[in-house]
Amino acid sequence: MNIIRVSRVSLQALNRNKMRSFLTALGIIIGVGAVIAMVSIGQGAKSAVEDRFNSMGTNLLFVSAGSRNIKGVHTERGAGYNTLKPEDAMAIGEQCDAVKNTSPALQSRAQIVFGNKNWNTSVQGCGEKFPEIRVWEIQEGTFFDEAAVRSAAKVCILGSEVKKNLFEDQDPIGQIIRIRKIPFRVMGVFKQKGETGSFMSRDDMIAVPYTTVMKKILRRVYISSIDVSAVSATRTAEAKIQIEDLLRVRHKIQPGAPDDFTVGNMSEIAEGAEQTFQIMTILLGGIAGVSLLVGGIGIMNIMLVSVTERIREIGIRMSVGARERDILLQFLTEAVVLSVLGGAIGILVGYGGSKLISRLGGWKTLVSLGSVFLALGFSGSVGIFFGFYPARKASRLDPIDALRYE
Repeated sequence: MNIIRVSRVSLQALNRNKMRSFLTALGIIIGVGAVIAMVSIGQGAKSAVEDRFNSMGTNLLFVSAGSRNIKGVHTERGAGYNTLKPEDAMAIGEQCDAVKNTSPALQSRAQIVFGNKNWNTSVQGCGEKFPEIRVWEIQEGTFFDEAAVRSAAKVCILGSEVKKNLFEDQDPIGQIIRIRKIPFRVMGVFKQKGETGSFMSRDDMIAVPYTTVMKKILRRVYISSIDVSAVSATRTAEAKIQIEDLLRVRHKIQPGAPDDFTVGNMSEIAEGAEQTFQIMTILLGGIAGVSLLVGGIGIMNIMLVSVTERIREIGIRMSVGARERDILLQFLTEAVVLSVLGGAIGILVGYGGSKLISRLGGWKTLVSLGSVFLALGFSGSVGIFFGFYPARKASRLDPIDALRYE
């Protein structure tokens, strides 16, 4: 019996009980659809994070204030005691040859007022090299220069979301806004960057010279962190070592004592984030794969019922010359056809579901060809695995007993 004839006979057998065949395949459809949708969510999240890190630059480092030991008591990292000053940023830029640019940074939140409109947003104190370090283009106007930083000028650059909420269709360049009742002149608008992936928008911010934030908004002499760009992605690790060595000397940290600062490498952060989302993708796919297992058990159950219902048919086939392997192949083909057809429909359901999730939830989803082939192959394997026992049971029936069966 050739495979084409076996497939035709199997399809005829399945067609005799359309509803039962559909309900049996439904478990596989749901399982494959769930796997495709869950994996696409995980892959989409991973891709979104990769895009964000790439947009920030792979040669980016962050130097942040750490904890400090005061009479045996360690303060909280990044709070309580601040250890970085603008002079540290200048020294890093001048003495570390693997470093290209630096930008001192402070951050606060404030209510921004323009005319009869107001908006609560993040106020980012930064240096004149901020757009170059963060790879952030200016869409309108210009960014402030070194002279504005030195003089603590009351100027600002708006994120696109702040511009939209305060000015709508008006031209903001040259307009005066108030940050904590202090007037600031708008010099430019950043190009839109989009969501961070953590329900926050990078465009909901205002950039102000860090000296202005220190002297007129927060009134402090220290900074929160330093943004640093290495001369190239290949020298990022070297830049990190140079920064650590320099700051230990500047902060008079004794050998063996812990640092009162931390240096984060963007490449390391990106790799950690990718690994996290890879684990999440595997976890989501594994959870969804349980439904495939349940679907396979359903196939085995229905095929056992089918064998019991068709015992007399099996006896007749054997009596006219069908061999044991022919009966085995026929029932195994029926199980595989059910699972593969269910898998094919499940792929369409999963693809449509991922697009629906993306549209309704605003999440980025990514359906890869590899996940489609994996789901289809797995569904076929489920059919073979769970269909083998009922098929073997059918092929081992005694022809005489089968013909006597009522």
